[in-house]
Amino acid sequence: MAGAALDVLGPRVQGGVVVSPGGTPRPPLGGVTGEHPQPGPGSEEGGRRALAIAEAIAPDAELVTLISGGASSLMAVPADGLTLDDKRETTWVLLRSGADIHALNTVRKHLSRIKGGRLAASCRAPSQAFVLSDVVGDDLSVIASGPTVADHSTYVDALYVLDRFGGRDAFPPAVVAHLVAGARGERPESPKPGDPRLAGASTVLVGGRTDAMRGAADEAVRRGYDVWVCAEALVGEARLAGAHFAAQCLERAAAMARPACIIASGETTVRVTGRGVGGRNQELAAAAAPLLEAYGPRALVASVGTDGIDGPTDAAGAVVDGTTVARARADGLPSIEAILADNNSYAFFDALGDLVRTGPTGTNVGDLQLFLLA
Repeated sequence: MAGAALDVLGPRVQGGVVVSPGGTPRPPLGGVTGEHPQPGPGSEEGGRRALAIAEAIAPDAELVTLISGGASSLMAVPADGLTLDDKRETTWVLLRSGADIHALNTVRKHLSRIKGGRLAASCRAPSQAFVLSDVVGDDLSVIASGPTVADHSTYVDALYVLDRFGGRDAFPPAVVAHLVAGARGERPESPKPGDPRLAGASTVLVGGRTDAMRGAADEAVRRGYDVWVCAEALVGEARLAGAHFAAQCLERAAAMARPACIIASGETTVRVTGRGVGGRNQELAAAAAPLLEAYGPRALVASVGTDGIDGPTDAAGAVVDGTTVARARADGLPSIEAILADNNSYAFFDALGDLVRTGPTGTNVGDLQLFLLA
């Protein structure tokens, strides 16, 4: 995104910073390596540099912000009185408890100095933001926790999320105290619709999950598949969504020509109950495997993150077919039920050689699911 902006704007770009998982931006932009899916020291450095640029920009200049999925973690500035560890622990508890991105980012926005419209509000100059969405529904206030748009959520809403996912005792005391103080009106709220500080801010959606599905569908047609694209987003708990997706695809494919290809996208969640390692795409694929057994190698399901990262692993996701369960049994691996109970899908697929490893792709528009039937 930064490279494309430089191609278009050329010498008008006076400076800036790119906060990303890696890579070296072209001059005159500086670079900071942020951490994902949990914020780290680089995330905080990147967030503080972005705020400093926004606060220092002259009123007759213009701030351009390029945002993609993952930026809630990559760019983080804790609110006054909080530490990065407070935010990390809070995020981890919410993720383990199965909080979806809307709930997660409601809390993040109220623990931050940059999210929830605060980046744009800190700028005296006009600002434009261009956003790639990884959020189902493309809510601009949720993508990357909405650093350039007004926030409809409140401290009260954030406290409700804590109560729903783990309870207040599960979170750092400083976080709970901060949110309680905000709910009492003792801390300033995030900028709301109509806030004059956002009068000069414009935010535009430039891409999302439908673009990923369209690209996959075009390639499948080129390869001779009969293609159906699911308009409805795949959401919910990954292990339930995977079985539902496989069953839905087998039913739909019965009326399609061969070879058939069904494409979906979305963002599922994982409720962590075990001690293993995995990600939502790997769990979704694992849950789909038992439904494919009767079809042997003719039926396949893959689920991948478009950013090339699935949970805290080096895989983008995994692929299963009708032979997966039998191969696992022959190799003495745990059952699908056992690996899901222990949240250990990574070790399972690594042993089978069925992880999908792409490396970081440089973008993020959610997850992509693929069903093939020969």
